[in-house]
Amino acid sequence: MNRSSICCIALSLAALSMTACQREAPRSAADAPTVASSKAAPADPQFAQAQQAWRDQRRDNLLKPDGWTSLIGLHWIEPGPHYVGTAADNGMRLAMGPAHVGMLDLRKNGKVRLVPDRNAVLTLDEQPLKDAVTLVSDTEGGEAGPSRLGFDEGKGIATVIERGGRFALRVKHADAPTRTAFAGLDYWPADASWKVVGKFVPHPAGKTIEIADITGTLSQVPNPGAVEFQRDGRTYRLEALDEGGDELFLVFADRTNGHGSYGAGRFLDAQKPDISGRVVLDFNQSYNPPCAFTPFATCPLPPPENRLDLAVESGEKAYAKSAH
Repeated sequence: MNRSSICCIALSLAALSMTACQREAPRSAADAPTVASSKAAPADPQFAQAQQAWRDQRRDNLLKPDGWTSLIGLHWIEPGPHYVGTAADNGMRLAMGPAHVGMLDLRKNGKVRLVPDRNAVLTLDEQPLKDAVTLVSDTEGGEAGPSRLGFDEGKGIATVIERGGRFALRVKHADAPTRTAFAGLDYWPADASWKVVGKFVPHPAGKTIEIADITGTLSQVPNPGAVEFQRDGRTYRLEALDEGGDELFLVFADRTNGHGSYGAGRFLDAQKPDISGRVVLDFNQSYNPPCAFTPFATCPLPPPENRLDLAVESGEKAYAKSAH
């Protein structure tokens, strides 16, 4: 089965699974998180200004020369040597860039080695590259990140990513059509009633949750706890992921998926709980995964626990030129 088929199946499953959404009743008045009403709150100029600033920053990040809209390829690397470049005689053909980049070799020890083509003008982490080098993947690089192989005078960047024990070459280019022809973002009107104060329910230390991504890969992701919140007198619950920063990461589906919002769900970031265990969920700032803009991303899908029986008519709507 090719990657496009997997992507379509994942989207179909995401839509069908909405019929099985569950809710959880409040345990008591004392334990219940702050209630959010579906009635729109009065307009607040400061709130509107803050929301617009967030939207502007969101757009700017997408449109960076190496942002998500610049993706032009995701090439899975099989063991052994592979020639890389745009020319027809390469085993790994790039959409943009030099005719011949060099030879990429995935070795038995799981290391990816690059032997540059003698005519290619390349950089590695912004320094000229002439000799063979082992490329550091995104799972090895830590805070420094993966090795950045540059070409086309810095417009092109290739990195090695690892997903479920498999390696791939992720390629970006500042002149990617998905970036130069970006169609803009659309949102539901900003509504303060969708800025909800929830209650953090911690899990035992070390707990993980299984997350599938759009390529079919399953990963165990740190799951420090869940956030409970209320809407119109009903309690909902979202499992939170911890990616090592100061924020919780939530991947959720809701009743708008495929009916206004992106079919495979949306993302939401939230500050970790305060000393009282409170977490602010601002659904006005829920946003599309990179897969909405490019077919070359490896986006996580909402776990079954995070499929809300609720129409979250807030935040980012489906992209007009969705990649899927």
